[in-house]
Amino acid sequence: MSVLTRRALNRATLERQQLLRRGGTPLEVITRLTGMQAQDPHLPYLGLWSRTAGLTREQLTRLLHERAVVRSTLHRGTQHLVSAGDYRWLRPTLQPMLDRWQRGAFGKATAGIDLAGLAAAVRESLAGGPLTRRQLADRLAVRWPGRDAMALAWSAQALTRVVHPPPNGVWGHHGPTLFTPAETWLGPAGSVQARPDELVRRYLAGFGPAAVHDIQAWCGMTRLREVVERLRPELRVLRDESGRELFDLPGAPLPGPDVPAPVRFLPELDNVVIGFRDRSRMMTERERGHVVVEAPVTSDGFLCGFWRTERGGGRALLRVGLTRPLSEKDRSEVEAEGRRLLRFAADDADERQVRIGEFEGWHQERRRAPAHPAHTRFSRTSRQKAGRRSAP
Repeated sequence: MSVLTRRALNRATLERQQLLRRGGTPLEVITRLTGMQAQDPHLPYLGLWSRTAGLTREQLTRLLHERAVVRSTLHRGTQHLVSAGDYRWLRPTLQPMLDRWQRGAFGKATAGIDLAGLAAAVRESLAGGPLTRRQLADRLAVRWPGRDAMALAWSAQALTRVVHPPPNGVWGHHGPTLFTPAETWLGPAGSVQARPDELVRRYLAGFGPAAVHDIQAWCGMTRLREVVERLRPELRVLRDESGRELFDLPGAPLPGPDVPAPVRFLPELDNVVIGFRDRSRMMTERERGHVVVEAPVTSDGFLCGFWRTERGGGRALLRVGLTRPLSEKDRSEVEAEGRRLLRFAADDADERQVRIGEFEGWHQERRRAPAHPAHTRFSRTSRQKAGRRSAP
């Protein structure tokens, strides 16, 4: 049984995440990753920029309007962008996790309410066209007076198949979240069944090699060990340096540990940094404490710091805080990639600057990322400008 070093695991993951070399179309990359984190509209745009060549913001915006990709509550009960085709099988596959999420987050608010009746009331409310969460809550309040109507509206994301159509999910939009039935937006789905075997295979294709608890950390599902054991005869079984059993698809790429890995700027909550329970293939345990609230930057394939932007007076400043020393060559590559990022993300700025220093813990208190509502932004400045939180 082959043993993979930390660097070999790192390079395998980067290869499958399209982070060793940019390539593919935005839709191809979203499909390869089985969805991208989208709690804030900027996140998938930035994640795609690091993975595809020559990306423009209009490319992803067009996919949203053409209904080729949709924004909805999926993995871990958080907002993701997925292809329309993947949404159809992912939603029923993840339903047990969404049921558990609803009970944990809103079980008290819905205690004594027939959940099937609540789901039917949501569908009836949305039959006349898209509603904001507040509008949906107001309609549900008529049916269940005295209840926490917003909690009922939040529950809709777990109890019914709803998506959030544009302008939700579009770069720069932070308005109220729109709800519409998936069948209305995408057309009738027919009798699509849950596909847990496909869920495991797709994860390994985009994130592997990995352990069972890594797969579960990515999607939020439990009891996937039995699925992996059923698939074991068709999987490649490996081990890491600690002896942990890893699973992979036969023939999936395993590039050498010395394959060059270019600098990459990633958004907060990017798939590749939170899609594992054991994140040592990308970062140290100390760095792990910041990845849910800060946007990471990598050098030589491993996290080397965090970044944020500040806007004002026609000026865009990208701050990079390093968590470890870099050579002058590596610092120059970080600066060059940062300038390219600013040309994409702050193309309207009159002046752009990259400033590299030592990471001093921009969020002084470590805090867990709540499941709801969403909490992260492209930058502190845009948080203040938006004046409200984006719903996951």
